[in-house]
Amino acid sequence: MVERYVMSIDQGTNSTRCILFDQRGRLVSVAQHEHQQHFPQPGWVEHDAVEIWHNLRRVVPEALSVAGVEADRIAAVGLANQRETAVVWDRRTGVPVGRAIVWQDTRTASLVDELRRDPGDEYFMERCSLVPSTYFSALRLRWLFDNVKGLLERARDGEVLFGTMESWLIWNLTGGPDGGLHITDATNASRTMLMNIRTLSWDDELLALFDVPRPMLPEIRPSAETYGEARSLLPGVLITAALGDQQAALFGQTCFSPGEAKCTYGTGSFLLLNTGTELIRSRHGLLTTVAYKIGDREPVYALEGSIAVTGSLVQWFRDRLGLISSAPEIETLARTVEDNGGCYIVPAFSGLFAPRWRSDARGVIVGLTSYITKGHLARAVLEATGWQTREVVDAMNADSSVALKQLKVDGGMTADNLLMQFVADVLDVPVVRPMVAETVSLGAAYAAGLAAGYWPDLEVLRRNWHRAAQWLPAMDPGRREYEYENWRRAVERSLDWVRQPRTP
Repeated sequence: MVERYVMSIDQGTNSTRCILFDQRGRLVSVAQHEHQQHFPQPGWVEHDAVEIWHNLRRVVPEALSVAGVEADRIAAVGLANQRETAVVWDRRTGVPVGRAIVWQDTRTASLVDELRRDPGDEYFMERCSLVPSTYFSALRLRWLFDNVKGLLERARDGEVLFGTMESWLIWNLTGGPDGGLHITDATNASRTMLMNIRTLSWDDELLALFDVPRPMLPEIRPSAETYGEARSLLPGVLITAALGDQQAALFGQTCFSPGEAKCTYGTGSFLLLNTGTELIRSRHGLLTTVAYKIGDREPVYALEGSIAVTGSLVQWFRDRLGLISSAPEIETLARTVEDNGGCYIVPAFSGLFAPRWRSDARGVIVGLTSYITKGHLARAVLEATGWQTREVVDAMNADSSVALKQLKVDGGMTADNLLMQFVADVLDVPVVRPMVAETVSLGAAYAAGLAAGYWPDLEVLRRNWHRAAQWLPAMDPGRREYEYENWRRAVERSLDWVRQPRTP
């Protein structure tokens, strides 16, 4: 019997990847291409959606070629994507009206302040379980309406379409201007501030508040079901899944039971806790989000702690300061000293996300003395990720009835053993990493394979999960709390930095 594979497309913040997986969840082939990051103004971050589509057209045939297979050996395709990045394009031509506005972008800060005053956080928590933040897509869409002449009128006339990156890619894969499917899944829709978290449908009151015309919005579908066939690039191959990247990682880590949690350490870091079919509203600065929805089954929810800057802090240390020449060197440099020397770095480059949600914060380095070396700074960079994880876990434990017992981790930063040990130390729970590190891609593949019948059920997927590494807590409790208090004092010094300019 000819072996078939599931294809996963992971459209991330820095690159687009195509990976083929086999029946046992093993990686068969991979192809990846980075895309350019555009920073036209301070706080602005943009991507070229056309470049990303062109990159997908490159990586898919490359992944097939590496595996030595044709497209007819692909049982199904699943997509994972950077979630809140927003793109608007012409329905007739397929040309975007401008660059996609990335989830890290902070140009909507003034609108956030307005919405938090009126109608206020509780209004949004009741409907979409998200508080106003520069993080979410609806504010980017509102900014485009306010700043691109005639765009709102074109949206009302049905001339333009809005979507996150999976919507853009699925539309192009299924025909583009010639009948392409305009869809999104519940996990991505739950990050827009436009979807009702209970009904999983676009909310009329939120659409009216942001003045978003319904004709431009994609249809909300389950995370795993048959959407349709690809007509471009993979003609005839079924597209059967789409998930936001962090929900895909939760799925790939097989966190299918309430109380199971994972943290993906990448550009930013994202900790998700499965809460089952129960919708838990956070009172401690976390987000309630859709974890996944399989076909016509009830949706599964999660609590999420989103950390804006972790891996990108290492990139800043490398590219902007030039203190290391490659990301892995930071561990070597950090090991040249025994501790941080009293130095703490709070990387509030785009404000602070969970659990504080402070867009007025900016990055600070505190505790500098003439004793501090670049080794101490390197250690402070890594420790910033650990302490931010601790703040999120504390909030999660406060919201959930079950305290975290173990943290599954994935992402590029998990290759740093010093960092992973520090995370275990400050959380005081075991940290475990699976054999397959590409859990975002694996989760999209698992969802697609389930919908296509390639895998029969969730239990089979659980059996595919195998531990590759484990870190056990070893820090003295007194030192842990002393250092944590220092970290919190450092965070306080990052707040209230951004002020409105004085008018003449």
